[in-house]
Amino acid sequence: MLRRACLLTAAVALGAALLAVPGVLPGPAATPVPETVPRVAAVTGAPAAPEPPSEDARAGVLGSEVPPVGTGVPVVVPGSAPAPGPGRVRTVRVEVEGGLPVDGPAFADFVLDTLNDPRGWGRDGSMSFARTDGDAEVTVVLASPDTSARLCLPLRTGGTLSCRNGPLVVLTHHRWVLAHPDYGTDRTAYRQYVVNHEVGHFLGHGHVPCPGPDVAAPVMMQQTKGLLGCAPNPWPYP
Repeated sequence: MLRRACLLTAAVALGAALLAVPGVLPGPAATPVPETVPRVAAVTGAPAAPEPPSEDARAGVLGSEVPPVGTGVPVVVPGSAPAPGPGRVRTVRVEVEGGLPVDGPAFADFVLDTLNDPRGWGRDGSMSFARTDGDAEVTVVLASPDTSARLCLPLRTGGTLSCRNGPLVVLTHHRWVLAHPDYGTDRTAYRQYVVNHEVGHFLGHGHVPCPGPDVAAPVMMQQTKGLLGCAPNPWPYP
């Protein structure tokens, strides 16, 4: 019995020694170590979606500064676009005074997108607007306060109001950048309003009053002078 006990004790001791020697006998399965470095996503080759342009960028506004005057000379924005709809084609040339912080092509696109919107003057199919950098029926000019006041004469705009003067639609850079308090933070809607309002004059429409409190203001109301209880509205056919 004593001999058997000694042999058993020796065997246990030998086994423990062998387990302590790496690679001699298999030990228990190793516990996985959590990854501390995040996995890298698979590269698909697809480019990241571009950020949509801001409200100001879509209107060609490159800065919040409104200089009192630029070069004093409007410059034609090159390029053309066909009329997208039926009816009579009305041709539009777009110009921007030199020296203003304005993206001319973006401004021109904004003007034509506004004029050809389904809520605009051509909703009934009677007309559609085409852009040209040559001779045109109407020229839309974005000008500094000083230059816009000069182009609007004999109308007195003080550089803060836009106007239609013969074949010219003159938009003041002052309002294009700052919009109007009655439109709140929606500068896009105010810019659409002033395009539609002044081109509406070119099309033969005169001013109309506010029809009543909380009613959508007619686009030919002088909304820049105050809404007088009407709700803001940039469209001929909202």
